[in-house]
Amino acid sequence: MPDKTQEYEPSVLVDTAGLPEEEWLEYRRQGIGGSAAAAILGLSPFATARDLYYDKQKLVGYEDRESNWVAKKVGHLLEDLVAEIFHVKTGYRIYQVKKMFYHPQHPFMLADVDYFIDLPNGKTAILEIKTTHYQAKDHWWRDGEEVVPVNYEVQGRHYMCVMNIDEVYFCCLYGNSEDDVIIRHITRNMAYEAELIALEEDFWEGHIQSRVPPPYTEDGDLILDSVRSHFGPADPDAPAIELSLPMAGSIARFLELQAQKKQLDARIKELESEMKRIQGRVVAEMGRSCTALCTVGGEAYTVAYNPVKKNGINKDGLIRLQAQHPDIYEDYVTVSESRRFYVRKSQETAA
Repeated sequence: MPDKTQEYEPSVLVDTAGLPEEEWLEYRRQGIGGSAAAAILGLSPFATARDLYYDKQKLVGYEDRESNWVAKKVGHLLEDLVAEIFHVKTGYRIYQVKKMFYHPQHPFMLADVDYFIDLPNGKTAILEIKTTHYQAKDHWWRDGEEVVPVNYEVQGRHYMCVMNIDEVYFCCLYGNSEDDVIIRHITRNMAYEAELIALEEDFWEGHIQSRVPPPYTEDGDLILDSVRSHFGPADPDAPAIELSLPMAGSIARFLELQAQKKQLDARIKELESEMKRIQGRVVAEMGRSCTALCTVGGEAYTVAYNPVKKNGINKDGLIRLQAQHPDIYEDYVTVSESRRFYVRKSQETAA
């Protein structure tokens, strides 16, 4: 177990037992919680640092754009069950403390811990409850080694720092059986913690308190989701804007990448065309059969060409539905909006 540089007790910001959600959110805006720490480090798969900034400034809620509300609610409803499974699996006594804590030296660091654990050696550990689906359980392994997903690891290390506790356990349920759980364990790393404190402090003072939005550095899809959440739907009547010099430089890089992609796309098209020709010749030899067998390089292969049927409605069907049953059409047909990004020469420049 690593040595602590100093002993301290976490301070209590508020008792959360029976606290209405809106009030809980207001208290959370007074600092940085564990789930937000990964966004600050650019390691969250769900949100950007700008999203966190918007939330703290009460512009757009940190989770307002979360579309998979069912998964979120299921996770909340199953929290006590997953904790009970952990208790059965380990034999450790677990308990809750319904309080929101903050670090006494770094009061912007908050912790709202799921559960605490009484360890056999008399010490206390933290228990974080997670749920996921079967296909996503592979995130808890890397190259065959057991790991904690990096965004959860950041959360755990943030909590260890605030609470001055040396161990965190994670229990993740991915199925409907007590055996469909993943249990992981990490210990405190003081060097990691010092860097985490510095990054969170820089974000809190340099962005939240200074009211300076952090730059977008995350994955493109996360950035686009964040932009849509903040600005809302497109306004076709809005005037054109003049891009800043740094952003104009980014457009130059975009055009360079676009040209490279065009070359790769052409090569991919050639490969796909050749693959399609081979497929056609093989299918012609198969005739009406759905399966063929062959040996390539001493390895046995099965070729399948199975029929796939699915229900759907084409454009003509939609037109007929709208004409003949407009009430049904209005009830079941939805219109979604998307935006297409492209860069082309202006007419003035092209001329």
